[in-house]
Amino acid sequence: MDQQHSEHGQGHGTLKQYVIGFALSIILTIIPLIIVLNDLLEGAAAIVVLIGMGALQFIVQLIFFMHLREEKKPRYNLMTLIFGLIILVTIVGGSMWILLYNGVMHH
Repeated sequence: MDQQHSEHGQGHGTLKQYVIGFALSIILTIIPLIIVLNDLLEGAAAIVVLIGMGALQFIVQLIFFMHLREEKKPRYNLMTLIFGLIILVTIVGGSMWILLYNGVMHH
């Protein structure tokens, strides 16, 4: 019974991991907020930075809060995540394609 308890405990992060993840999440949220509110970047540069910060935020969430790196075989969570990402990219990419090429987002 003691062995099962210790195996179950491995899926949880330490307080230090949660604090680091939380701090990184806050920083990766504040940077784009400052950029947008102060008009530091415009156009494509702003979009690239915002998407980059969003992607980094996503990675931080996976590593520090969802413990994806600690998963043992088989990697069902990873496979589900990849499938979800494919669907997300398809929906967002398709929506952007439609908006861009139907004149909705043209200036």
